[in-house]
Amino acid sequence: MADDLTIQGSLSYNCLGIKRKINDRKRECKHIMKDVSELFGVRYPIIQGGMAWIANYHLASAVSNGGGLGLIAAGSADAAFVKGQIEKTRELTDKPFGVNVMLMNPHVDEIMRMLAEEKVAVVTTGAGNPGKYMSMLKDAGIRVCPVVASVALAIRLARGGADAIIAEGTEAGGHIGELTTMALIPQIADAVGIPVVAAGGIADGRGIAAAYMLGAKGVQVGTAFLVAEECQIAQAYKDMILKARDTDTVATGRSTGHPVRVLKNRMSKDVLSLEKQGIDPEEFENRMAGTLRAAVVDGDVVNGSVMSGQIAGMVKREETAAKIIEKMFREANDIYENRHTLFGAGRAI
Repeated sequence: MADDLTIQGSLSYNCLGIKRKINDRKRECKHIMKDVSELFGVRYPIIQGGMAWIANYHLASAVSNGGGLGLIAAGSADAAFVKGQIEKTRELTDKPFGVNVMLMNPHVDEIMRMLAEEKVAVVTTGAGNPGKYMSMLKDAGIRVCPVVASVALAIRLARGGADAIIAEGTEAGGHIGELTTMALIPQIADAVGIPVVAAGGIADGRGIAAAYMLGAKGVQVGTAFLVAEECQIAQAYKDMILKARDTDTVATGRSTGHPVRVLKNRMSKDVLSLEKQGIDPEEFENRMAGTLRAAVVDGDVVNGSVMSGQIAGMVKREETAAKIIEKMFREANDIYENRHTLFGAGRAI
């Protein structure tokens, strides 16, 4: 079995210590996600999710050093804090990395100006349309990749100059839409003429292979990186992910129009009960304030918001970010190599 896989022009792998390089012309899989790898200047076409309170310089630099695109999450922080994270990331890696910006952040204008000055490689955005910042960021040489959950918004942002679309299915952790990854990716891939990055429910090579078959040119992964050794969340949070089963997530906040996927605990049970009673949206927001920090920083996995995707039931061990990435792409390559068995012996795709 391959020990190392590089999807970048030619693919290479080690088998029993013997290095083999295969020319692009001899490998049909040379084009798997290649567009995104080239777009971001990374070895593997994988983006680490921009998880608020979680995606800091430790994790971002580890993912980038491991061949992916690490992200710093701006969350609700101000520009000075985010700049500090960028500086610390640059001390730990010389590889490309990006910043995720929630457009509802009250400091978004100053953050975007700072990012343009710092010329980070990539900016991903959520919770809105980054159109007003597009020219400034692109003039600075920054790749802009919005996270979307619908075809209509994807089309609008592609026309507005986005370099790629991160299409996130409802299987993802944190803030989610309604469409599943399986339904969303092919529809967006058919609708836009730029690379689509699949997100939601991807934690191994099977997910990567499936995303490719659906028309994606890369993947974004969040939950699997929660248990990376370099991820700085409380150990209690990691342990809850590692012990999760397939049915252990639930979406809170649907009554407010802003659903969030979390692992089930006392907090989620109480909140869902309040929603059934018709809690006012403002009161709901007050109830949820500080719950993510409580889980991430304080390790309160009983009363805190333990955001996680449905894929948590497949995440079973704590490893380095580099190892997580390598294993995923080695498995994806193995699946591709055995593609002729998908529809029965002797029948190739």
